[in-house]
Amino acid sequence: MVPHLITALTGPINELEQRVLESMPAIERWFRLEWMEHTPPFYSSVDLRNAGFKLAPVDTNLFPGGFNNLTQEMLPLAVQAAMAAIEKICPEAKNLLLVPEAKNRGSFYLSNVATLMRIFTMAGLNVRLGSLDESIKEPTTITLPDATTLTLEPLLRQRSRLGLKDFDPCTILLNDDLSAGVPDLLTHLHEQYLLPPLHAGWANRRKSQHFKAYEEVSKKFAKLLGMDPWLIYPQSVAVDGLDFNTGAGLDALQSQVDAVLTKTRRKYKEYGIQEKPFVVVKPDAGTHGLGIMTIRDAKDLDALAPRAREKLAGLKSVPALSQVLVQEGVVTHERMHDAVAEPVVYMMDRYVVGGFYRVHAERAEDENLNAPGSSFVPLAFAHSSHLPAPGEKPGASAPNRFYMYGVIGRLAMLAASYELETTDPEAEDYA
Repeated sequence: MVPHLITALTGPINELEQRVLESMPAIERWFRLEWMEHTPPFYSSVDLRNAGFKLAPVDTNLFPGGFNNLTQEMLPLAVQAAMAAIEKICPEAKNLLLVPEAKNRGSFYLSNVATLMRIFTMAGLNVRLGSLDESIKEPTTITLPDATTLTLEPLLRQRSRLGLKDFDPCTILLNDDLSAGVPDLLTHLHEQYLLPPLHAGWANRRKSQHFKAYEEVSKKFAKLLGMDPWLIYPQSVAVDGLDFNTGAGLDALQSQVDAVLTKTRRKYKEYGIQEKPFVVVKPDAGTHGLGIMTIRDAKDLDALAPRAREKLAGLKSVPALSQVLVQEGVVTHERMHDAVAEPVVYMMDRYVVGGFYRVHAERAEDENLNAPGSSFVPLAFAHSSHLPAPGEKPGASAPNRFYMYGVIGRLAMLAASYELETTDPEAEDYA
């Protein structure tokens, strides 16, 4: 199943698709060489926006939920990728401790946890759940709507190792993005693999660092294909020192918004795009889709302070309030049952394992779709036998379109590996 584009089946995105398909051997070799030099995140998901004239990632999650949105047909790919990832990290691994979000007891999220447990169990591991929730004092069983049960157990810290009662894991997999901070339980572990590393969490990570790395990756990739990197990169710049209550830093923010809009107008003129550009202002740390604002004119920032106070009132992260990312807005011209849709690509290790369309009937094409009211439709990555067909007309083949989505998703994943290397506190050149 593939949504239709409301744009004509011509233009830069189809030229890009054709070029990607024609360059498939070179692309796969390029990725292979990159992965010889860089370590992919253990797992990740990437939100894409397909404007018809541009295809770009707008968010990369290193603690992805939503694995329950993958179809049954996708699970073998995820299991194989999990096996490959674990084999590289800890070949003798027997026990895996999965640590979910501490306070999230929603059935949708817990279904994601259940799917992760199934994937890693099928990969040959003993999987148990350890909760960061201090109210969990003894094993607690939760029944999901489909009658699946999960048992949350209290974490036990013994010297430099983390585990459960009678359970000593080689590997600890976090599914909590640490936006509330890093618990002491997770620090200074020895001879255990903590995945992803602590500096991948939102207590330390910044979107601006990720998109700086993605800009570098997109330029390398564009050089390989002889194309304009703008077609796959959303211009992005960080603004620090903001205080929406006092108005401090708003002049700098207005200047950057104007600069990104100006550059985007120039690109639209170059490609003959008859749309009004916009920017998205979002907190530089992860906020689960909260506090994101769409701005079409820098003058709109005059009224931003009171709106921002209202939107950001529930955000407790100080960096989220003081630093934002100004990003070129990318509309989504994809529709699913007449509702706005965007593809989300899921990866484990260096492999695409599936994905889905995030669909929101109440949001516009220039708005954030990661909001209450969204629904999910699986991507046709499920049909793994449907390999890309380079000879087909661009835009006409779902496997071709999904291959391109997978390429852009992997570029964002590669950027995340660059980012994590740069921000690794144990790296010699870390600043």
